[in-house]
Amino acid sequence: MQNRPITFSIKTRSTKSHARVGTIETPHGVIQTPAFIPVGTKATVKGITPEMVKDLGADSMLANTYHLYLQPGDEIIKAHGGLGKFMNYDGPTWTDSGGFQAFSLGVALGKNITKFTSSARPGYDEISLKGSGHKVESENALLPAKVDEDGVMFRSIIDGSAHYFTPKKSIEIQQNIGADIIFAFDECTSPHEPVEYQKRSLDRTHRWALESLKTHVENTEAFSKQALFGIIQGGRHEDLRKESAKFISELSYNGIEFDGFGIGGSFAKEDMITAVHWVNSILPENKPRHLLGIGEPSDIIKGVMEGCDTFDCVMPTRNARTGTVFVNDSADTFSYVNLNLKNAKYKDDLGPIEWGCECYTCKRYTRAYMNHLYKAGEMLAGTLATIHNLHFMAKFMEKVRGEIVAGNL
Repeated sequence: MQNRPITFSIKTRSTKSHARVGTIETPHGVIQTPAFIPVGTKATVKGITPEMVKDLGADSMLANTYHLYLQPGDEIIKAHGGLGKFMNYDGPTWTDSGGFQAFSLGVALGKNITKFTSSARPGYDEISLKGSGHKVESENALLPAKVDEDGVMFRSIIDGSAHYFTPKKSIEIQQNIGADIIFAFDECTSPHEPVEYQKRSLDRTHRWALESLKTHVENTEAFSKQALFGIIQGGRHEDLRKESAKFISELSYNGIEFDGFGIGGSFAKEDMITAVHWVNSILPENKPRHLLGIGEPSDIIKGVMEGCDTFDCVMPTRNARTGTVFVNDSADTFSYVNLNLKNAKYKDDLGPIEWGCECYTCKRYTRAYMNHLYKAGEMLAGTLATIHNLHFMAKFMEKVRGEIVAGNL
């Protein structure tokens, strides 16, 4: 296989689970795995600078293709020399494909279905989306994202203008943005969709995967600088998940395969690790596996034990902006709690967010001060809590790697 811009090496394998410790070497630095990747949706982690992200211990950052395409536009980012130079970040960068926005702005909109959803299936008043074969709820007629066989029509969340993403378009945008690792365009489905739709959607995702790979390989300049990950879908169905893992892991164009894999989908909470187990039992060992949209530490541990290497999610930073922080709970290596710093009980608490924490926030500010900032609506609250949560995540992943090496995980 042709030399690629990333190299994945496994350093240690657990004897008690499928966990492994390794490195992903990219043109802009090394990612120690397992790793949590902070999300800077619009080329920024809200409230802190890119330099701070790196200083907090994160090895890389992930940005959102859909949002950057709308604002400021991928051509402007290309003119800067790519995502890293645009936001003054010299570490490894990732971009997702925009496929998840087809889901979150489409059939999931307004139904409290995100990365995780309840097991109960909501009621459906089905109509057909013209030309797509996709049955959607009747109120979906004016949703800002609609899927058909060739791509997704988006309505801009900024001005309502229409934009059409095909796999080719998604890859071309990501090539302009210039991240080190990019993803194939896919359709993320709700676990509530019937199996018949899941099958049609999976066929579509597989066709889009080939078109994504073809587009990337044929752009020789981008191909030499960027790694492309294929995405596995299949909902909550074992046969579809395994079919997708086999298809995506064996797919090639002109002898070129995907550089790694993303495990996608919206899950019922109890389904996630089962689906990951099905997939990772088939994916090759010598390529990195990214579990898309997972950021709760307890879920990350489960993913690591099933052989996942990297994770991304907005949750740790979004929670920080709304007042919730992670705090280690006991001497137990991975025990933690979520504290809501807006609670009245912290108004007079003169202790740090977490005793013993070495982050900038905990060494300088009290829970009482944080409570005051949130109650006063001061933007500094979100900044200081984001610093703490990302520091927590970096230290958490460091502990995970250490426990795998020690043979304890």
